[in-house]
Amino acid sequence: MRQKRQTSASGDYRIIGGQWRGRRLPVADSPGLRPTTDRVRETLFNWLQWDITDARVLDLFAGSGSLGFEAASRGAAQVTLIEAVKSVSKQLQNNVTLLSSENIDVITHNALDWLQTQSAEAYDIVFIDPPFREGLADKTLKLLDEGKWLAADNQVYLETEKEWPLKLPANWRVTKEKTHGQVCFRLLTKDIA
Repeated sequence: MRQKRQTSASGDYRIIGGQWRGRRLPVADSPGLRPTTDRVRETLFNWLQWDITDARVLDLFAGSGSLGFEAASRGAAQVTLIEAVKSVSKQLQNNVTLLSSENIDVITHNALDWLQTQSAEAYDIVFIDPPFREGLADKTLKLLDEGKWLAADNQVYLETEKEWPLKLPANWRVTKEKTHGQVCFRLLTKDIA
């Protein structure tokens, strides 16, 4: 679920690039739900511009789906959105239907439980933007590290509160990092032998 960062009177967000550029998608009315800002998404997808085409993408804590839908718009082969809140998940599915997309799957499930109960599949790109100040970033990185969720040439986007102390598992490294307001966002990779 996306953490509330600023007030949005419109109840929607705009896809900023790719085949659906300029399309506005509604956001479910749920406490704390807020799409990743245009500015942060633009920076993130500039970082990923050479990696997104034909990628398999996993969006954990999908919330508004702004990261997953942006990835699909920019040419990802397959996008899986994991969202625990049923009403939010339903809105994500409605947005998939609205776009007539056949490469986006919406799964209503707790992201941490899903990572523990599913057979691991290798994803090229994983988005992690959990609710802030609940210790979910550490737990998610640990589960990704322990499972076979990441392809050899992986990119993991992590968005946290600025004061969150970064503690990466062994064989992980930060490739990009930036702060915007009270948010710190990073691109990580796990070195896989």
